[in-house]
Amino acid sequence: MRIAVIEDNSELADGIAYRLRDRGHSVDILHDGLEAADFLSREGADLVVLDINLPGQSGLDVLRSLRGRGDGVPVILLTARSDTQDRVAGLDAGADDYLVKPFEMDELEARLRALARRRDLVFVAREPLGRLVFDRGSRQVMDGESALDLPRREVALLECLIERRGRIVSKPALTAHVYGTGADVEESAIEPHVSRLRRRLDGYGVRIKTARGLGYMLESQE
Repeated sequence: MRIAVIEDNSELADGIAYRLRDRGHSVDILHDGLEAADFLSREGADLVVLDINLPGQSGLDVLRSLRGRGDGVPVILLTARSDTQDRVAGLDAGADDYLVKPFEMDELEARLRALARRRDLVFVAREPLGRLVFDRGSRQVMDGESALDLPRREVALLECLIERRGRIVSKPALTAHVYGTGADVEESAIEPHVSRLRRRLDGYGVRIKTARGLGYMLESQE
């Protein structure tokens, strides 16, 4: 499942992402409200963990923008505010749930699972990939009982392409997923990773197509 974590506290965002990725989810981290609103309108997500107090644009404004264009993605709000008035404002803006900081990661996970069940979202632990299988839990690409030897960044690249299978993924989106949002890395840095991953997947019924000037798209024969 693809989860967007929108939180300006880098340490907290990284902690949430680490826990969710360890459970096999794909996680996009964003720290700015304007950046998050743009990302969600372009890329989308299956679930959103959204802080209220964000630079650029508040989490409530990001949420209102989502609901204003008819996007019903499940959203759980995170905030240090515990007043009833703030909770009501968040829920009235379209939030599905509300969690006050500090919180336990176990509780956040439980609430996300509840939201996923409520929206009939299905988390597939093993994803068919041509003649291979991608194991989300272990983050390994399996050829039968053997795992392909893939470097960490190529695994991250493949995860990103799998989550958007059949759609073009831009170089900025891939770079942010592989190196982290806001990393001081040129977009061209992703190109050698794509080339090496192509070679490693050759012969397994998996193809990474180039959409010139736009990005890349994953195709596979099931």
